[in-house]
Amino acid sequence: MKTLHLTLKKQWFDMTKSGIKTEDYRDVNKYWFKRLIFKWRDVMLFHGYNDLTDEIAIYIIENSKMYGFKPFKSNIMTLGYAKKGDKERTLELEHKGIEVGTGNPEWGAEPNKMYFVIKHGKIINTDLQEAIKKAKPNLDKIKDVDKHLDEIRNSRIKTI
Repeated sequence: MKTLHLTLKKQWFDMTKSGIKTEDYRDVNKYWFKRLIFKWRDVMLFHGYNDLTDEIAIYIIENSKMYGFKPFKSNIMTLGYAKKGDKERTLELEHKGIEVGTGNPEWGAEPNKMYFVIKHGKIINTDLQEAIKKAKPNLDKIKDVDKHLDEIRNSRIKTI
């Protein structure tokens, strides 16, 4: 599965990082329709449209439950356009799904406006995951050493 990359302004990035803000809002338009809707071409053809405009994207979202959202494994949030590997300005979160609805004005949404609402879960500690991946091949060696030490201890007990 792919990751969903979202760029944020400082205020929203800080709120997301602190765990206060648990969702992000993206306008219902042609750009986000193509990025978030699974088989978006099929949805358009079903409704009889050959070309996708912002107005058609809004109409389809407001008047149909036929669409489905693409599956994402996580949401990568960046403060502005961060360089690759910049851990201070990058945040990876669990992807908890996408809905269409109104957002929280305290989190940047305009009142009564329809958005793609992207839900976030817990922060994924990628540093810890990388450390575990690197340590895993050595775990078997550690188990072998522990087993060997147990054998030595047991042989000493028997000889005493």
